[in-house]
Amino acid sequence: MKQLLLATNNPGKVEEMKALLVHPQLELLTPHDLGIELQVKESGSTYAENATLKALAFMRASGLLTLADDSGLEVDLLDGLPGLHSHRFAPMPAASDADRRHYLLERMAGKPRPWLARFRATVAIAEPLGQVRVVEGGCRGEIIPDERGRNGFGYDPIFLFTRLGRTMAELTLEEKNRISHRANAVRNAQPILVDLLGIRPFKKIREIEV
Repeated sequence: MKQLLLATNNPGKVEEMKALLVHPQLELLTPHDLGIELQVKESGSTYAENATLKALAFMRASGLLTLADDSGLEVDLLDGLPGLHSHRFAPMPAASDADRRHYLLERMAGKPRPWLARFRATVAIAEPLGQVRVVEGGCRGEIIPDERGRNGFGYDPIFLFTRLGRTMAELTLEEKNRISHRANAVRNAQPILVDLLGIRPFKKIREIEV
């Protein structure tokens, strides 16, 4: 078995990534599994820089091939905000996902709809010798004023796939992993993992068109 460290302890991200990276020759580990406690300051000016900072930090702490991601929600009417600051967008300390959604909707109140938006994700893969490879993924939709769905996390309950008529939080994990920004980025990373680890190709997942 080859090993890959997923540089996150976020339960939602771990669940999504493990489902996307199921492979009979691959063991997926988290920092928690290895007893690694590490807070990485996301000081980059792009998603790629932040993902790279995390991938390198956890690779150095573990000595393992490491995959990290950084992602954000970009709303057209807010000139791309919250973007890089999606997780730190709400001004209150220790804000929850619900706090961030509420604050975003307050900022959107009174503006004409549709509130077009997109999710963007970048995945960085850090090798033990320090080389880093970066890939991206994304998906488009719109923000809606009322939360819908119980699945997912972050801004998922207010991000609507217009053609599907469902929010990210109304999708099953299997559906989300055929359409989401993170799923697209991780799928783009799969050939790199195959090359670096010398394993068979991942099973292909049919994407949902939106």
